[in-house]
Amino acid sequence: MSDSFFDGPVADEGAEEIQRLREALEVKTREVEAQQDRYLRAVAEFDNVRKRAAREREEYTRYANESLLRDILPVLDNLDRAMQAARSEPATSLTTGVELIQRELLRILEKYGVAPFDSVGQPFDPERHEAIARVQRPDLPDMSVAGETARGYLLHGRVLRPAMVTVAVAPDDSGPSAADA
Repeated sequence: MSDSFFDGPVADEGAEEIQRLREALEVKTREVEAQQDRYLRAVAEFDNVRKRAAREREEYTRYANESLLRDILPVLDNLDRAMQAARSEPATSLTTGVELIQRELLRILEKYGVAPFDSVGQPFDPERHEAIARVQRPDLPDMSVAGETARGYLLHGRVLRPAMVTVAVAPDDSGPSAADA
């Protein structure tokens, strides 16, 4: 006979049961860890989707008026032309009125993120400039903006309308030279 009450077939069955329970606990622990990992990933994905949707809404709101603003720019161009023509004449109340309208329109456009940008003297940039002519200008660097026909505008830093510009090019040396004469 055995020395202890716990020795024998009952003890072996108890040890097997404990081992089986430990294995079942390990399996369930791994399942819980996997479920928790899936849950954390789903929460992170949901948070990313929420942030992306908020960014897209903000972008949409920021640029929603783009076509309206683009349609207003020719009016501003005409006011610029009227002011250029009026500057050659003595100041009148009409000139002052047009100038006030022009400033007010620019102020309103700036409120919505529209800002003009300077082009004359800058290097030609096809993203910001639309070349409408080329002129030979030895006094300016090659491929720089020599003149501006219509001002360019940015909407929150993005080009709303490119400036229509005249681009300076180096003088053409292919013509007759003094050595040919």
